[in-house]
Amino acid sequence: MTPSVPADPTVLHPMPEQPRVVLLKPLVTSPLIEVGEFSYYDDPDDPTAFETRNVLYHYGPEKLVIGKFCALGEGVRFIMNGANHRMDGPSTFPFPIMGGSWADHFDLITGLPGRGDTVVGHDVWLGYRTMVMPGVRIGHGAIVASGSVVVEDVPDYGIVGGNPAKLIRRRYDDTDIDRLLALAWWNWPLQHITDHLRTIMSGSVDDLEDAAPTPR
Repeated sequence: MTPSVPADPTVLHPMPEQPRVVLLKPLVTSPLIEVGEFSYYDDPDDPTAFETRNVLYHYGPEKLVIGKFCALGEGVRFIMNGANHRMDGPSTFPFPIMGGSWADHFDLITGLPGRGDTVVGHDVWLGYRTMVMPGVRIGHGAIVASGSVVVEDVPDYGIVGGNPAKLIRRRYDDTDIDRLLALAWWNWPLQHITDHLRTIMSGSVDDLEDAAPTPR
């Protein structure tokens, strides 16, 4: 019997024949972006430009945090807090960035209120051209439909869609969601995940509990 060998989380292109797919953890260099193992982005144009083409207005200090085993479809965009404009006066236009003497008023556009880090949990599927707005938390196991604009938090194992994205349904009931979160299969040892791949992909919650590593 052929031994089960885990995939390599450090390769940039896990499917060499499909250069449109990249693992994000070995790709990103920005200290403002954190990505877990095996989360990938799919784009036929240039997936390696993810940090500049897909994470927009990212000047910090807020971070983008993406968990493990996430699937990001083509054109997924994260709008970060740097896109914020002042809204407490008659005009929202950022005059100081245009230079000249207007730059003397840069204090008017610095320190604007933000919504904190943008966080994507583990095992999340973001569909084609999803847009995620600043400070949103997308829960573990969630699915976001193609073309959605996510403006508020998504619950664990929720399915959302639309503009703005609304909850369509939960993938499991509350009891099973609690069990899944407790199992946290994405934190299992990689070899154990490999040995129980079919259960993780197609088994029941009961099956997953039966397959969980024995505590030491």
